Amino acid sequence: MLNTDRFVQSGLDYLAQRHVLTYMEDAVSQLLESREDISQYGIARFFTEYFTSVRQGTHILFREFSFVQATPHNRASFLRTFWRCFRTIGKSGDLLTAKEYHCLLQLLCPDFPMEITQKAARIVLMDDAVDCLMSFPDFLFAFQIQFYYSEFLESVAAIYQELLTGKNPNTVIVPTSSPGQHRSRQALSEGTPLDGVEATAFCQCLESLCDKSKFSCPPSAVVKEVLSSVQRLTFYGFLMALAKHHGMNKALGALPDKTDLLVDPRMDQELEKLITQVSGLSISSSTNSNGDTVNLPPRLSPRVSSPWRPLHHRRKMDMESDGSTEETDSSEN
Repeated sequence: MLNTDRFVQSGLDYLAQRHVLTYMEDAVSQLLESREDISQYGIARFFTEYFTSVRQGTHILFREFSFVQATPHNRASFLRTFWRCFRTIGKSGDLLTAKEYHCLLQLLCPDFPMEITQKAARIVLMDDAVDCLMSFPDFLFAFQIQFYYSEFLESVAAIYQELLTGKNPNTVIVPTSSPGQHRSRQALSEGTPLDGVEATAFCQCLESLCDKSKFSCPPSAVVKEVLSSVQRLTFYGFLMALAKHHGMNKALGALPDKTDLLVDPRMDQELEKLITQVSGLSISSSTNSNGDTVNLPPRLSPRVSSPWRPLHHRRKMDMESDGSTEETDSSEN
């Protein structure tokens, strides 16, 4: 059945909600930057390829961080790409440090900030030493909420700190709260950082934050469920509970369930093809029965349905050597 709710929005509101202007500005900027190359096959094809890549989620590859985090769709696309590119790390059971995970992130986004990686590591390690080893699934789910909900978590940290010191967060107003509830919030000064804050008061503040914020927030039902299961909790305890919550991951929709995190049949098929190609090259390099060396066939490119790449990135990569180009393309897939 056709959803008529979308017709209630004005045109400008719809464009703003879908961030259409962000993509139009980016597309026009790339069009002007690469107009000489584009003249070879036309503007219409350029816009077709650009918005096809946006739909497929490949438009964030090798882009600057300011663009990668510009829209919720960009963030979800980056999370999905990171998972697909480095899923084999989790499949092999390797454990990496925060710095090593950050290096992987920089392969997709060269100026990705270390601060976000460190904050994700603190969620996994509960604010312990961030140079400890972490599994790929643990880091990925923590990184998901830290990256996608970064503005929300900054506000949550400020609210938590005020509650911890016994203050009533001035920026959070809860119309349904009674004077007794305000007094109970002020009484939290008796708590210590190890005890955390009182979950009910924390939940009330976060409900108000989610209702009034203009940035992405987790589903209120998930937040309530996490906070209703305990009486007190710490900041990182709350973030860890969010990262592990099944409903949290399902609502965001960027990553599969934890049971399916290391399963990607399509990617496995492509890897098997590459292994077969490499094995075929090795066999063909052996000598024949007469002792003559068999000539190798032309080297096969590992590119498999290579996604669209902004034209200025194409020119940059064309200047690189063949080996580096193939390595980059394989990371895309």
